Amino acid sequence: MIARAYTVAFQGVEARLIEVQCALSPGIPAFNLVGLPDKAVSEAKERVRAAITAMGLALPAKRITINLSPADLPKEGSHFDLPIAMSLLAAMEVIPKDEAARQVCLGELSLDGTLVQVVGALPAALAAAGAALGLVCPAACGAEAAWVGAVQVIAPESLLALMNHFNGRAILPAAEPGEVGPATGFRDLRDVKGQEKAKRAMEIAAAGRHHFFMVGEPGAGKSMLAARLPGILPVMDPEEALSTSMIHSLAGLLDESGISRDRPFRAPHHTASMAAIVGGGRNAKPGEISLAHNGVLFLDEFPEFSRTVLETLRQPVETGDVVVARANAHVRYPCKFMLVAAANPCKCGYLTDPERACARVPLCGEEYLGRISGPLMDRFDLKVDVPPISLAELATMEEAESSDTVAARVRAARDIQRARFAEYEGITTNSDAEGELLQAVATPTPDGSEMLNLIAERFRLSARAYYRLMRVSRTIADLASEETVQKHHIAEAASYRFAGAARMDLPDIRTA
Repeated sequence: MIARAYTVAFQGVEARLIEVQCALSPGIPAFNLVGLPDKAVSEAKERVRAAITAMGLALPAKRITINLSPADLPKEGSHFDLPIAMSLLAAMEVIPKDEAARQVCLGELSLDGTLVQVVGALPAALAAAGAALGLVCPAACGAEAAWVGAVQVIAPESLLALMNHFNGRAILPAAEPGEVGPATGFRDLRDVKGQEKAKRAMEIAAAGRHHFFMVGEPGAGKSMLAARLPGILPVMDPEEALSTSMIHSLAGLLDESGISRDRPFRAPHHTASMAAIVGGGRNAKPGEISLAHNGVLFLDEFPEFSRTVLETLRQPVETGDVVVARANAHVRYPCKFMLVAAANPCKCGYLTDPERACARVPLCGEEYLGRISGPLMDRFDLKVDVPPISLAELATMEEAESSDTVAARVRAARDIQRARFAEYEGITTNSDAEGELLQAVATPTPDGSEMLNLIAERFRLSARAYYRLMRVSRTIADLASEETVQKHHIAEAASYRFAGAARMDLPDIRTA
């Protein structure tokens, strides 16, 4: 007789169901594990042997064969320990076979039988719900897995507790989802004095999920502004929270409370590799752009990143997902993030400071910012100069708006967009709209159209830049709670699109 249990193998955010079969047959005692296991899975038999012995049981003096089906799919990770132990205990008739066959199991075993936390409990729970099976996972993963709701989650502390549960000696209660606490720890925008234009641009970017680029001297406040961006973003809705948490679950970033409603804010160092940013490695794990899904990816010292790394951002910024292709893996991860970048105007940082005149003007700035390609810069919707503020100005400035005040306006604009795109799947903000839908919601008034065409002709805009300008204009109108996009909305959007070019001769925009 074959005893069965189930587990999952991860391919990106997808959890594929794996059947764990155990057969006991006469012959020289042996413990064989087949089905394309990696080193961690192959070592599971020793952990299982020790854990079962720690419960006071002895393995039968027979040939034990564990098959992980389908056999041609690579199996990786320590979470196969528990399903292997479950199928073996069922084959030994220590627990009922029919109970083992109704469970998706994942968990690592200590040598004393304690269950250790593993990654991927959330996508595993979704796979179990899709297959109409229960889920068994370590106690530390129970709150995370229970968020799915459509599956009964049993989260024991040890293999012995699980055995007693299935034998009816000590029934374990179903795991409960952890509590989502209020967002805390956000830095307040009130701390940033001055920089009103940059704050306004950041508010527009947050309201419409537009990509945002800042250029300014060292110490002008670029990083300080970016660090306060999470405080003005609305919390994620349940669907967004679930999709983001699935990625964080695979990366082992969820705490014991499970899902968080706070939008992720990722700020990798400029020495990060392409695999760290985009995803990859031996197991094609998610990178920073996927960990920032539905949140913010902040790249400080933007030109210092590797040129290869920067160019790989071009496609994910447009499509909202990334395919990580390796010799042994080909997986897709979602990455709908808001890109925020900051850079100095030149290598020394003082290109525009008359008191600290750069000795290599203008070559220093051209070489430094020239590391960012034109196609990549074309994908930023808003670009602002962040000039330094003198100590005398800081001392006389009035108190700035708080993050709560700005967040209320951002939340109202997001609500308008959510209602506008309610019937369109996958579209929640103006930055997602394209084609006929964008034309329908963001076509300006006649005088606004005239200005938009003037700007397009004057700056020789690409089609991408033209439509991005329309999206930003629509967001500005939403912040003002106005039904139509008007001339002054177009003018403001253009002033951010062409930061640095604002000094060019374009009187119609400046005086609108």
